[in-house]
Amino acid sequence: GELQAQWVVDRWKSDKPLRVVRIYGAPTDNNAKLFKQGQDNVLNPLIASGKVKVVAEDWATDWKPDAAKKIMNAAITRSGHDFDAVIVSNDGTAGGAIQALLEEGLAGKVIVTGQDADLAGCQRIMRGTQSMTVFKPVSKLATLAAQIAVATAKGKMPHAETTLDNGFTQVPCFFEKIVAVDKDNMMDTVVAAGFHSASEVQ
Repeated sequence: GELQAQWVVDRWKSDKPLRVVRIYGAPTDNNAKLFKQGQDNVLNPLIASGKVKVVAEDWATDWKPDAAKKIMNAAITRSGHDFDAVIVSNDGTAGGAIQALLEEGLAGKVIVTGQDADLAGCQRIMRGTQSMTVFKPVSKLATLAAQIAVATAKGKMPHAETTLDNGFTQVPCFFEKIVAVDKDNMMDTVVAAGFHSASEVQ
């Protein structure tokens, strides 16, 4: 969430307030709440200072693209074309939002974020209708998870630097570096990692 919001803020060069539509994930998914919290960490101080204005926001039921499209359609109905970015929590819902933008002739004219580096999202980035996604290097995450599992089974669980509250308990957490991916670094990140091939994302 922080990567998404920071990517957008870093690219806003105007003195005018940045006007954003925010589309969150499923309200029943704690991950969606954590992604929003990350966005809030970056955006809330800027909202308080008047540098960012949220023109619409809502949660996409079950992470469904159709739900995101309805949110985007409603935002356009309320605000017209008077917004600069759509901060969307994952690539699937970004696809729904972009469908609404396509219908209004706005696709590629406003910033749209995503997450997961799924193939459709990466293709939209290369074609210019989506601006960025967040790539989580799956092979590194899997290796880290396996190492922790083996160590835990041997009674030697590594010390976690932080914990996250999952609503029931504080869960020890280990983090692997994630990457904001756009058209400029797609080949050096997603493709170089073997997540998608160059021919697939083109």
